[in-house]
Amino acid sequence: MMETEPSGSRVRDRVNQDDTETLLYSSGTTGASKGVVVSSHRNLIAMVQTVINRFSLEVGERFICTVPMFHIYGLVAFATGLLASGSMVVVLSKFEMHDMLSTIEKYRATYLPLVPPILVAMVNAADQIRKKYDLSSLHSALSGGAPLSKEVIEGFLEKYLNVKILQVYGLTESTGIGASTDSLEESRRYGYFSNPEATTSTLDSERWLRTGDVCYIDEDGFIFIIDRLKELIKYKGYQVRPAELEALLLTHPEIVDAAVIPFPDKEVGQFPMAYVVRKPGNDISETQVMEFVGTQVAPYKRIRKVAFVASIPKNPSGKILRKDLIKLATSKL
Repeated sequence: MMETEPSGSRVRDRVNQDDTETLLYSSGTTGASKGVVVSSHRNLIAMVQTVINRFSLEVGERFICTVPMFHIYGLVAFATGLLASGSMVVVLSKFEMHDMLSTIEKYRATYLPLVPPILVAMVNAADQIRKKYDLSSLHSALSGGAPLSKEVIEGFLEKYLNVKILQVYGLTESTGIGASTDSLEESRRYGYFSNPEATTSTLDSERWLRTGDVCYIDEDGFIFIIDRLKELIKYKGYQVRPAELEALLLTHPEIVDAAVIPFPDKEVGQFPMAYVVRKPGNDISETQVMEFVGTQVAPYKRIRKVAFVASIPKNPSGKILRKDLIKLATSKL
C-alpha cells in the first residue's frame, strides 16, 4: 500500500506477526490460572483461517454466542473467526437457558456453539424445551471447553433429531488450534507470563508443547482424547479416569450433573469420590449411586464416597473446577 518506508519519526513501534497479540489466561481447573503469552498475531491469523476453512459456512448462517470472549473459545470463534467469515453472531449479555432458547427462536439461529454443561441441561429438559421453543432452524451444535461423553452425545441426538454435534478441541496455549498430546507450531516463541518454571515444564527444548492430555491413536490413525493427565486418580497403581465415571453417572435418570475427584487414602493412595446433583424431586442415595457405577466398571474404578450438592462448580468455559471440590472434600480431614 505504500511505495516507500515511513520515516522513523512517524513510527513509534513496529508490530510484526510474531509479536504478542493477546495475553490470555488458562482455565485454572487443577491449579492457579496462568497468563499465556503465546497468542501472536500469526497464531490468531492462522486460527481465523482455520475456522473459515473448517466450517465452509454458507451465506446466512447464524450463531448464538454462549461463551465468554475472554476465553480462547470465544475469542477465536466469535470475536474473530466467525466475523471474518461474514456470519451473523448474536451475543447474549449473560447466559440463561431461557434467553438462549428464545434467541435461537427469534433470530432463527442455525449454529449453537456451547459447552457440555449446557448440552447436558438441554438433554435433561428436552421434552419441556421442545414444547415451549421452536428450534427448527438449528442444524448444528458445537461443543468445546470440556469433554463430551458418548452417552451425552447419543442422548442429545435422540432428543434433537435434526441437529448434528461437532466437537472442537484446542487449548489456550496453542491459540485454540487443536493439537495432539505433543504439538509444535511454527510461531511458538513464548510461554507463561512471568512463570519460567511452568514454561519449562510445558515446552520442551525443541519447543514442543506438552498439552497434558491422555490420548490414543486407533488403527485408522484417528486420535482419541480420553482425559487430562493431571486429573487421573491413582488407585493402588491403577489409573482411573474421572471423565469415564462422570459420563456413566450422567446416564442415571435421577442424576442431573456429576463430578469425580481423587480422595486421599492411606491404604490405596487415592480412590474415586463423586459429587452428585440429584434431579429435582428424587432422593437417590449414596449407596444407590455407588452400586449403579460398581455394577458397570472394574473393581478399582468403583466410586467409594458420594456427596450430594446443589451444583457442580465450573469455570466460564464449562470445565469442572476440581481443585475447589478437592479442597471441599479434604477440608474436614
